[in-house]
Amino acid sequence: MSKEQALKWGAGLMAAGLLLGGALLPAETSQAAAAKTQAKVNSSLVVLKTNGTISQHTGIVSAGKVWVPVAFMRDTLGMPLTYDKTEKTYTVGNGITRTKLMVSDYGTSISVNNYFLGEFEGKIINNRLYVPFDLLSDYLGYKGDWNAASGRLNVMKKTQNPITVTTETYSKDYKDAPIKLDYPQISGLDNAKAQAAINNTLKQTFLKYAEGAEKEIANRAKDDRPYEYEGGYVVTYNQDGVLSLVTSQYGYTGGAHGMTFRNAFTFSLKDGKQLLLGDLFGANPNYKKELNAKLAKLLKANGGYLGGFTGLNTEKDFYLKDGKAVLFFQLYEYTAYAAGFPEFTFTFKELLPSGSGPFAALK
Repeated sequence: MSKEQALKWGAGLMAAGLLLGGALLPAETSQAAAAKTQAKVNSSLVVLKTNGTISQHTGIVSAGKVWVPVAFMRDTLGMPLTYDKTEKTYTVGNGITRTKLMVSDYGTSISVNNYFLGEFEGKIINNRLYVPFDLLSDYLGYKGDWNAASGRLNVMKKTQNPITVTTETYSKDYKDAPIKLDYPQISGLDNAKAQAAINNTLKQTFLKYAEGAEKEIANRAKDDRPYEYEGGYVVTYNQDGVLSLVTSQYGYTGGAHGMTFRNAFTFSLKDGKQLLLGDLFGANPNYKKELNAKLAKLLKANGGYLGGFTGLNTEKDFYLKDGKAVLFFQLYEYTAYAAGFPEFTFTFKELLPSGSGPFAALK
């Protein structure tokens, strides 16, 4: 999601008094605004469990998705929940899975660790705030055993790599041109050389962006609009000796809108190597040909296609989720700005021969 989209969601933020599990959060009530964002859906109840124990909270099934109340995240999963009256934003969790829910007349936008997620939004149903369970499984480190027949979802923590991911910040408070870039660093690897290589790659990505921003600031005219630079990241996969994450860097230097750049990194924790598509799907000698054919078709079917796609020009612009690879393109690369970052998801099974896996060569 671009910064402008996030600002659109945030414009006119209401301080809604949302009942979360029967406890009114310290927010001002705005019944009129709440009515506008109230979701009208046909839904069925879901029994929520964690590690086999039934929770006091229930979820819902709506539009083919399972939704869980934020109160379940707070009371059952033990994720701290706060409300910021200044930002008019609910925050769930902490560390690199800190999730912000910005409720406005437009809907409820979601960001994780200062990374806006365009594919997800929350819903207010019967004065309760819900998020799709996919948010927890894709970005917050949980997995779910969903039984559609019985309407039960058992939520469990994923077994992840024994590493720690923390956030470092590059910050410069230039007059009318602040820079704040949050970037990841890892610790806990036995291979110190691999750990240093990963950390250096990630850090230099943001420092290089900061260097460019400072050059722009140095050439900024006194009567220009205020500039702004922000950066964040989100971890998408941290299992099987592999770490995958996505970063974003946003800059506004005047004009109708700013510009967001996205990078993705998938590392082998064994040696610190940044993995390319060929490293994961090389067991299929035709993986690139198949991907190019699928992407050409999907791009043309996607709104805002500008033309020009003749095949992948990089094997770096992808990230992993459970059993899937997500390929993306930059703003304006092949689509109009309003289309955002086109993303296309492929399962490992689609791209690999039967019986093979993407991590076999990394063992």
